[in-house]
Amino acid sequence: MVELLSATLAFTVLGLALWMLVDSDDDNGGGGLMEPTLVPIPVRNTRR
Repeated sequence: MVELLSATLAFTVLGLALWMLVDSDDDNGGGGLMEPTLVPIPVRNTRR
């Protein structure tokens, strides 16, 4: 019984660690939420 509980705990911890690594929210290819890309907006210097 102790072996079953410890094996279940080990698999749960490994699965949780893998899930946290895969589900990151940075934009380095890890998936999850991506940060927005800044797009330059042209600005006129002279008035019309």
